[in-house]
Amino acid sequence: MVTAAYLARAGMRVLVLEARELIGGCAVTEEIWPGYRVSTASYLASLLQEKVVRDLELERFGYRVDAKDPAFFSPFPDGRHLFMWQDRAKTLAEIAKFSQHDAEAYPRYEAHLEKLGMVAESLLLTTPPDFPPHAIGDFIEYLKLAGRLRGLSRAEIVGLVKVFTQSAADFLDDWFESEEIKVTLATDGVIGANGGPRSPGTAYILLHHCMGGVNGIRGLWGFVRGGMGAVSEAIADSARAHGAVIRTQAPVEKILLGNGRAIGVVLADGEEIRAPIVASNLDPRRTFLHLLEETALPADFVAGIRRFRSEGTSLKMNLALRGLPEFAAFPGAPGPQHRATMHLCPSIDYVERAWDDAKYGRPSRYPLIEMTIPTMYDASLAPAGHHIMGIFLQYAPYTLKGSDWDTEREPYAERVIDVIEEYCPNIRDIIVERQTLTPLDLERRFGITGGNIFHGEMSLDQMFVLRPLAGWARYRMPVKGLYLCGSGAHPGGGVMGAPGHNAAREILKDR
Repeated sequence: MVTAAYLARAGMRVLVLEARELIGGCAVTEEIWPGYRVSTASYLASLLQEKVVRDLELERFGYRVDAKDPAFFSPFPDGRHLFMWQDRAKTLAEIAKFSQHDAEAYPRYEAHLEKLGMVAESLLLTTPPDFPPHAIGDFIEYLKLAGRLRGLSRAEIVGLVKVFTQSAADFLDDWFESEEIKVTLATDGVIGANGGPRSPGTAYILLHHCMGGVNGIRGLWGFVRGGMGAVSEAIADSARAHGAVIRTQAPVEKILLGNGRAIGVVLADGEEIRAPIVASNLDPRRTFLHLLEETALPADFVAGIRRFRSEGTSLKMNLALRGLPEFAAFPGAPGPQHRATMHLCPSIDYVERAWDDAKYGRPSRYPLIEMTIPTMYDASLAPAGHHIMGIFLQYAPYTLKGSDWDTEREPYAERVIDVIEEYCPNIRDIIVERQTLTPLDLERRFGITGGNIFHGEMSLDQMFVLRPLAGWARYRMPVKGLYLCGSGAHPGGGVMGAPGHNAAREILKDR
């Protein structure tokens, strides 16, 4: 959608084809029960690039975000709790309840992370250089990248290397002593990841989730008014305002080729649509292994796409509630805890054990759970006095050992409610409706291979110049006229618009 909006603004004739009955992919708002409008998949905003918001005039088209405050609420089994607020002084007072050392370290940690984040963020809207480099121009591009490190101290350069290679746990161990502080921060390192907090590379996932902002303030996450579908609708309206045409219920069956280049697509109903340029927002495996004949692509490219890791471990549940959950560790409703992302994960070891289950093909018996209640910010999403609660869970592996998700979906949903009940004793009494989306359901509903929310693992060997493959990270694909514009391209997953922005720029260069 972002690619379409930019190309339409540049004067190109653009047609967007969406397989489902509504636009937006995983960023949708659906009335899955009468009166309840639910962000069924993605549920928070932060990473959407400010440049994209400005360029596409998204606020003109209704894009509004309410920043979470407090940011986090973590209840613990011993009855203690932790809030993290927009107000730093309030956050430091909360941290000091667990460790004075950590309260003193936290401002330095934030400053360090912000400095690293600014370097990494500067690459988001950059087209990766060719890898390995072939010509003098490629080497110049690498020198330009090195120039971005100017201004960093020796310690910060070391920190940048560490954040790309370390585990989230090791990275946080360098800063903090309190288990409660570390696990609250570590959750951002494992969201959507095939790895636990002690898995190398999860420190970058942590940084990735800290690179955005809300309303110009870095590091904040928020709820989109109208649900996540309002993001997609604003982008779509921006594209339509410049002539783009958007068709729903128009699934693409294959990409048409002629004389070795893309010349259009064929829809599932047999309709052929001709165009000199095709941009795919599908993930790499679905784009190249389902929409094209293997013989149309280089053999080494096909082999590389087959090795591209795309199985997810995330499960999403959506609940309709007749009231608010009461936390044993912080009674009272409504309260500030209901406006935060509520974490149920008491320690790093707890999350690591959850990952241990998933490694061997079992959904975590004690999963990491994130809960959000968007109706605390936008009451229009549910009937008066009722609420929506989103539950995002790690870990639920796509491939189960000795079973399948059609068998395990509802029994596991009951297990998840059991875990929540340990912290919120009234949860079963207030549930009106329940929807469970396993990785298999995410694949079926949203067309993402393996239910991977990032269109493919965001590990070091599948990022930047290696995303999706070495030599093919510049949005142009082996078939001339075919471009990759989704999260399977640099800089990866999240509702950020950066891959679409970058792909549009390269398309216009080639025009």
